[in-house]
Amino acid sequence: MKQALFNIMTGPQSRQGLWALPLLMALAIILFLTIRTDHMLRPDNLFNLLAQAMPLIITAVGQMFVVLVGGLDLSVGSVISFTTAILALGGPAYILIPAVFLLAALIGFTNGIAVARLNVHPIIATLAMQYIILGVTLVLRPVAGGSVPRIVIDSVSGTFLGVPMQVCWVVVTILIAWKLLYRSRYGLHLFAIGGGVASGMEDAARNVGIRVRRNVILAYVASACFAAAAGIFLAGRIVSGDPAVGNGYELNAITAVAIGGTQLSGGIGSLHGTVIGAFVLALLSNGMTLLNVSPFVQTAIQGGILLLVVAVQTRRKMGL
Repeated sequence: MKQALFNIMTGPQSRQGLWALPLLMALAIILFLTIRTDHMLRPDNLFNLLAQAMPLIITAVGQMFVVLVGGLDLSVGSVISFTTAILALGGPAYILIPAVFLLAALIGFTNGIAVARLNVHPIIATLAMQYIILGVTLVLRPVAGGSVPRIVIDSVSGTFLGVPMQVCWVVVTILIAWKLLYRSRYGLHLFAIGGGVASGMEDAARNVGIRVRRNVILAYVASACFAAAAGIFLAGRIVSGDPAVGNGYELNAITAVAIGGTQLSGGIGSLHGTVIGAFVLALLSNGMTLLNVSPFVQTAIQGGILLLVVAVQTRRKMGL
């Protein structure tokens, strides 16, 4: 009975993690807010909810690549702010948009080199990078402002064949991540590397011919590039650059990944679980706003949720 319930909660493949649990949480929150408020299912609130969830979904999906190999990326919040600052410099879109992805890839590559080649702990390496990027961002854009290319604004606020662009961002993000994780040898290698780390056999993947260091570096590159995509979305939404707009996204992304059933020790997790986990956090934020909960209390609650989901995973396995 217990095993049958576990299989229902995880799906046919145990490496997907407990993704069904956050789905039940999301349904419960929606039901609770529908009963307690009159605004939950209104179209304007649902549209706002999707817009709030979108950058976190993108960032969390990228964070998942790093968590799957047993790492963490604390620099994604600064990458988001840095991206908005670059886009607000006032240059042409055909230069700025490729530039932000190129710079994000360089940031991720540096993180990956520090972790995989120099053996720096992921938290230390990415925390240091977080402050480096934040400092550069403040030099470029000390306060919020500047002008964002029109195509960036239209990519967020417009429609495509009658479908809101936010929905298009969700679909494109999921398709890219799905292709990388489930339809490529690279995704299979990420699960294999993380599985070895989680079981205390770090050399297991290397012994079967997997290039561990290269794949770990590429995981950090992917995380940074997804964060840059989230930065583009936010720049289009706020129509400016803001050195503080990415604050908190690093912890929220980790929380979303953990809520979605991905093991912080690596090797176990699912894309749909991560998307659901990010949606749960967005629902909680939206619900607390509808219930007039103080923003300070909201921050404390989000911190408590992170502590709770991390507490159920053993510290030894996470290597922290």
